[in-house]
Amino acid sequence: MKKNKNSKKISRKHMNIAQLHWGFPPIIGGVETHLTIIMPEMARLGHRVNLLTGTVDGAKVNDNYKGVGIHRTPMMDLNWLFKRGLFGLENELKKVFNNFFSKVKPDVIHAHNMHYFSKIHAETLEKCAHKLGVPLVLTAHNVWDDVLFLELTRDIKWSHFIAVSHFIKRELIGAGIDDREITTVHHGIDTQIYKPNVKTNKILKKYPQLNNKRVIFHPARMGLAKGCDVSIKALNIIKKSFPDILLVLAGTKNIIDWAGSHQKDIAYMVNLVKIFGLQKNVLIDTFTLEEVSEMYGVAKVCIYPSSSGEPFGLTMLESLASGKPMIVTDSGGMPEIIQDGITGYVITIKNFEVLASRIIQLLSDERLRRRLGYTGRQIVEKSFTKEIVTRSTIDIYKRLIKEKK
Repeated sequence: MKKNKNSKKISRKHMNIAQLHWGFPPIIGGVETHLTIIMPEMARLGHRVNLLTGTVDGAKVNDNYKGVGIHRTPMMDLNWLFKRGLFGLENELKKVFNNFFSKVKPDVIHAHNMHYFSKIHAETLEKCAHKLGVPLVLTAHNVWDDVLFLELTRDIKWSHFIAVSHFIKRELIGAGIDDREITTVHHGIDTQIYKPNVKTNKILKKYPQLNNKRVIFHPARMGLAKGCDVSIKALNIIKKSFPDILLVLAGTKNIIDWAGSHQKDIAYMVNLVKIFGLQKNVLIDTFTLEEVSEMYGVAKVCIYPSSSGEPFGLTMLESLASGKPMIVTDSGGMPEIIQDGITGYVITIKNFEVLASRIIQLLSDERLRRRLGYTGRQIVEKSFTKEIVTRSTIDIYKRLIKEKK
């Protein structure tokens, strides 16, 4: 009898959590990185966590990632779906979803960015959650200005919205969502992976061109929306003051490229580098999570001059946790994290001259760099850890499950 009571107590305390998103590593992106942080932490706390995501070459259909079940299907592969088209998917998609949920028996279903791309996916997911009688949570990592976004955000019966920034929450309210149905939960970071004074011997051995250089790290996939062109234009100015400068651009493959524009952006950036004769001052490659951590250690300054309404940007937390100041644009949710003159600088969009000026200022003043970086690390430890974001998310689950019952 005692054993049965204990098992009942455990079952009430620990949940079966079904997560859904279009991509997961080796696919690279902010949402994918967020999932590598939050899901293992949920599993560490004793919850049973499973993710349904898209297929990718070289990845197992069923796998385990730090205690989390990973299940892959072409039905969640946006790159494949974009080429194939969404017509006639209903029956197969319903079968895939039903099989997944029958295996994981969720107490809560948590979707990420499924208020866009495909109406069929959102509607099928809504029916599954209703049939199972469990809460359906949506984390909005992005917002879009079109009819599909409005339809899937407003017409699907989401139990609750998680916004990754106050900016995203405001945008959801602007789309007509009741503010009481939205909770802002900023991302969190693993402060043991991203930290000051990390060892950099592996990255320096792999990329000897980093040695004895003033490194600027732009930790975002290459694209115009991420402001990579702005970084290159600023570099052309900075080189006159610091000939030993090296700009590192990251994330050039294994991404979700729904509109098929990524390669065009890369071609433009590569040509821009050639026009300015900066080939020896730019390093372009894809880096593993471990290599990214070391790259922060090598960098003097980090930048993210996004040209779009950036919803949040995990890279800001990575940079600050590593004790490195970051320069961002006054775009979306980024100014909620980077405080001008306190943890870095906030500049206007597309202003490569101001970006260059701020970088030169930081490269010229080691004491300033150290002060901004130290403050950034303190703020991350206080407000933006993986433990904080996980606890906040689980609290939402528990409240919604209680309301359902």
